[in-house]
Amino acid sequence: MALDQSFVGRTYPPTAPYEVGREKIREFAEAVGDANPAYTDPGAAEQLGHPDVIAPPTFVFAITFKAAGEVVADPQLGLDYSRVVHGDQKFAYTRPVRAGDRLTVISTIEAIKSLAGNDILDIRGEVHDEAGEHVVTAWTKLVARGAEEA
Repeated sequence: MALDQSFVGRTYPPTAPYEVGREKIREFAEAVGDANPAYTDPGAAEQLGHPDVIAPPTFVFAITFKAAGEVVADPQLGLDYSRVVHGDQKFAYTRPVRAGDRLTVISTIEAIKSLAGNDILDIRGEVHDEAGEHVVTAWTKLVARGAEEA
């Protein structure tokens, strides 16, 4: 069953603040195999003009995908998450994520399309810091595979 097009434009409340820690950044950088010293060494980050270590560009996926979970779990939307695969991800940064940031995410359904029996859901996550300044926009594309024919 196709997702309801009237959900396009629906915005969900901001998430609780997520505090970005140095250790989380270090763990993430190690997990993705990125040895950039700006991710682990405050001195190296400072030499680049940052007040503390910064996070690799894809670090923010962890919090924007969690925020998108509120969209996915919306019972009115009717998305069958057991049939969902991650289709695409992109980011547009105003500035890097830094250790000490307290970030919130506001998720909006940007598009719903049906293609070959599959539903494609585009979710935009606007990430702001504690001062309300924009940090990054993340777009997540989810594909809900159509039910298999009997």
